[in-house]
Amino acid sequence: MGTAADGRLARRARGLLTRTERDYSAGHERPLGGYLAAMAGFGAYTAAWVTAVRLRGRPLPERPEPWDVVLTSVATFRLSRLLSKASVTSPLRAPFTRYVGPQGPAELHEEAQPEDGKETVGELVTCPFCVSVWVASTLTAGQLLWPRATRTAMGALAALAGADALQLAYGGLIGKTTGE
Repeated sequence: MGTAADGRLARRARGLLTRTERDYSAGHERPLGGYLAAMAGFGAYTAAWVTAVRLRGRPLPERPEPWDVVLTSVATFRLSRLLSKASVTSPLRAPFTRYVGPQGPAELHEEAQPEDGKETVGELVTCPFCVSVWVASTLTAGQLLWPRATRTAMGALAALAGADALQLAYGGLIGKTTGE
């Protein structure tokens, strides 16, 4: 009896999800199931970090230090763009994306592959805003577990972000003075 009831419940849940996706999408393809899976994956990822921090017995700070927030922001920005847009990291994204063309200095424009399962991951790995949630969580956990090593890595990422800004500013100045 439990099996039949379980089957009916599963069919009802699938029907509800199908109707919700159809009603929400307004005729567009929106992989809501994939987004749910991504949210569940992020929840599991975060829970694993929380467990690691608790097992390590590290106390949480009363509040984040302003300098750590700034450093984490800049490092998150740089690492997120490196992972989601850089030419050199395209092999990591290639199973889930298609190359479209260049996009800015040393960055690529890629689109998610429309196949089931790949579309959501493709959207995630090509979106620096989406990747930044995972990166910020990782760097925050790293600060709690391995503060010196994490701050050193974040310092290097912040230096790269600064160097990028200087390269772009220099290129802009050269363009203005040469008329290019």
